[in-house]
Amino acid sequence: MRHHPSAHAETRPDRAAVIMAGSGRVVTYRELDEASNRFAHLLRARGLQIGDTVAFCLENEAEFFALCWGAQRAGLVYVAISCRLTAPEIAYIAGDSGAGLLVGSAALATVLDDVARLAPAVPQLRLGGSGALDLGAALDAMPATPVADERAGRDMLYSSGTTGKPKGVLVPLPEDPAIGGGNSLMALASDAFGIGGDAVYLCPAPLYHAAPLRWSMTVHRLGGTVVVMEKFDPEAALQAIETYRVTDSQWVPTHFVRLLKLPAEVRARYDLTSLKCAIHAAAPCPVPVKQAMIDWWGPVLAEYYAGTEGNGFTFISTPEWLTHPGSVGRALRCTVRICDEAGDEVPPGTEGQVFFEGGTPFSYHNDPAKTREATNRHGWTSLGDVGRLDEDGYLYLTDRKSFMIISGGVNIYPQEIENLLITHPKVADVAVIGAPDPDLGERVVAVVQPADMAQAGPTLARELADWLAPQLSRVKQPRAIDFRAELPREPTGKLFKRLLREEYRAAAVAAA
Repeated sequence: MRHHPSAHAETRPDRAAVIMAGSGRVVTYRELDEASNRFAHLLRARGLQIGDTVAFCLENEAEFFALCWGAQRAGLVYVAISCRLTAPEIAYIAGDSGAGLLVGSAALATVLDDVARLAPAVPQLRLGGSGALDLGAALDAMPATPVADERAGRDMLYSSGTTGKPKGVLVPLPEDPAIGGGNSLMALASDAFGIGGDAVYLCPAPLYHAAPLRWSMTVHRLGGTVVVMEKFDPEAALQAIETYRVTDSQWVPTHFVRLLKLPAEVRARYDLTSLKCAIHAAAPCPVPVKQAMIDWWGPVLAEYYAGTEGNGFTFISTPEWLTHPGSVGRALRCTVRICDEAGDEVPPGTEGQVFFEGGTPFSYHNDPAKTREATNRHGWTSLGDVGRLDEDGYLYLTDRKSFMIISGGVNIYPQEIENLLITHPKVADVAVIGAPDPDLGERVVAVVQPADMAQAGPTLARELADWLAPQLSRVKQPRAIDFRAELPREPTGKLFKRLLREEYRAAAVAAA
């Protein structure tokens, strides 16, 4: 059996593959199939062959899927780049990935023009562009039939590395060259979450993130409809569920927080009875927030823990969570191992680093050191999280070994921000941490030791924030810049970030 949009284009050509929630624009499976074929031909015409790389920097637009499926059926590695990044960040990923083409949104023209100057070796096309950059005109010149040498490709999505620079998570092309071969996520979506060919799946998050893109494309493999929000708005999300009779959806805890903050009369205004499964992941969900969502939506919440690396997966249903509150579930299609610093397994109830055994092999593109760092002596791999297993095999996450900040479901690595701030002439030392935030989960805080403590205050904080703004994407900008006469460091220079984090957590508890 073929699990691919092209198969559904043959059997249900007029079924909606994509609906844009705001505009109501519909793309049928026939249209998705033809557009993806045109892009596959365009890639070949541009000299891109099986195993080559193409990059996308797009807002949430219906064409996103035609481009991804076109790259997939042409056997390419496709890289989705956040449209919120700065030009240097986008140029770095485009170059590091080896992209032979970068396709961007016309709305991002200013930043993409800067990318073109920074990475002149990476040619560009623009969705809605003009002249030589016009993607639409280039596609119109291509046939809507499959390329002769179809072969299954796959994504390579980026997460930050040990130096603070993003690193691509590289998984080999599927062994099965057939474009309609199944995969592990498709089996999980069907078996664990009950998503099938009649699903109407709401995606409220940016498609450049791993989960929104991969799960939406999995729904396409199954033959369902993906409803995409152009931008998340809590009431608009409820409206979309009612309007399109959404059956399945996926969220991050920040979405839940903002939904719960809607006035009671707004929350009660919409018919949500079509919703059968509300998946959430990407960040730990506070127990009170999840309980409130269950009280509102009923026993439809389903949580998983996994990473872009795809090396392991845990799952927990609402009934299970109610008896194991705070857990992210039990392992599916892998084994969870909790290990001490020596890499040896520890007993249930003992905290340690979380490793997966038996998951999909992966590596970090151009970063063998990070790949080795993620693997212990048993060959088990880790995302860097710390947690514990209970006697029933349920996993609880308690910390992140790397002190990665998760703000609004987005992973932010402090070192990149620290590396910039320390170069400012008025900064003597700096630590960037995640402080508790009731809306975002964590907010980015920069704790700065100024070169002259007499300058510490709002004026210097504004100066540093203004200086950072053009160098970092908005999501990485510190929400607060605080000042200290000295940061807690060992004589060796090691920074005690744990002490700073504990201090901010204690302050948050005291203020609650």
